[in-house]
Amino acid sequence: MEINWRRNLSIAWFGTFFTSASISLVMPFMALYVQKLGARGNAVELFTGLSIGISALASGLVAPIWGRLADQYGRRVMMIRASIVMTFTMSALAFVPNVWWLLVMRLLNGIFAGYIPNSTALIASQIPREKSGYALGILSTGMIGGSLIGPSIGGFFAQIVGMENVFLITGSILLLVTVLTIFFVKEDFTPIEKVDLLTTKQVFERVPNQQILYGLFITSFILQLTVQSVSPILTLYIRQLNGHSGNLLMISGFIVSAVGLSEMLSSGTLGKIGDKIGSHRLIIIGLVYSLVVYVPMAFVKTPLQLGILRFLLGFGSGALVPSVNSLLSRITPPEGISRIFSFNQMFMNFGQVAGPLLGSAIAGYISYQAVFIATSCFVLFNLIWSLFNFRKFLGVRTIES
Repeated sequence: MEINWRRNLSIAWFGTFFTSASISLVMPFMALYVQKLGARGNAVELFTGLSIGISALASGLVAPIWGRLADQYGRRVMMIRASIVMTFTMSALAFVPNVWWLLVMRLLNGIFAGYIPNSTALIASQIPREKSGYALGILSTGMIGGSLIGPSIGGFFAQIVGMENVFLITGSILLLVTVLTIFFVKEDFTPIEKVDLLTTKQVFERVPNQQILYGLFITSFILQLTVQSVSPILTLYIRQLNGHSGNLLMISGFIVSAVGLSEMLSSGTLGKIGDKIGSHRLIIIGLVYSLVVYVPMAFVKTPLQLGILRFLLGFGSGALVPSVNSLLSRITPPEGISRIFSFNQMFMNFGQVAGPLLGSAIAGYISYQAVFIATSCFVLFNLIWSLFNFRKFLGVRTIES
């Protein structure tokens, strides 16, 4: 069967964008929704933090399990499974009677997630190797763009149609994702008997450059940690810069979304560049660029200056995410590609959980500006780590060389 990987890529991008957005769009109004469900006092902050973080944490913990099943039964089946459950859990948030049911639905949403790593593994297994950077760059814009633009979408619609209706609208879109995946995503995959399936240990042993593999996992973790570390304090930092609260939510929405916009504009092109010069080199360039952009954020004087730097930062993310995915697809054996991408997703999810906790702690004990300095230090560590990790390959175009 001839596979139309471009059509698969288009549908996977659509699904990845809204799957990622569905996780993050609740952030602007979750505290208000928790209050509406009856929480009071300090319990509001507690349940808000739990409801936001529990999905990413649960998703990260179970990702390797779904990755193993995907290697046995196929990536398309796992994409359909994830989108069906997320349609139910997201829609159900509109009808939960109290905060405990809210946590249950968010937990189930994370446990049965997996659309993103399996769509990445599906596309990575189908595209011509010389176009892996380009295709995975396009796909990565869905994940990062959805997570960064999601809060703006959620806040906008919550104000217009109400918080409950945001969940129903998102559930309807996820239902559309399910239908498109069922009828239009194709995969030529023969299920593998359990006795013939490679163990996870065997999959890792077949990776020719295990040091590179573990290094990419660490890079994915730090990348998400640095992106998410500023999310809890960004609105407050903007208010401090602005001097007043007029149009604060609108200004914050634009500045939050600026990274996603530039990342979406650049990932495909930067992925092509990575195919030409080597994805490992593009990672180094992207980290140097991100470091140069992050440091001045601690010293800006106006929201406009912060917004411009956030927009410029997206070009760094546009280089890093597809480069990591492209390298993973190149060094991973085909029979274990879903598990490798699921482990990478696990590290990304842990970064999404650790980032806001780190940012909130630093802001609370030191200052908002210190969050950006600390984030820059993590980027610097990631750069040094990557230089060490790729030291044997910087003179060649690809890792396989």
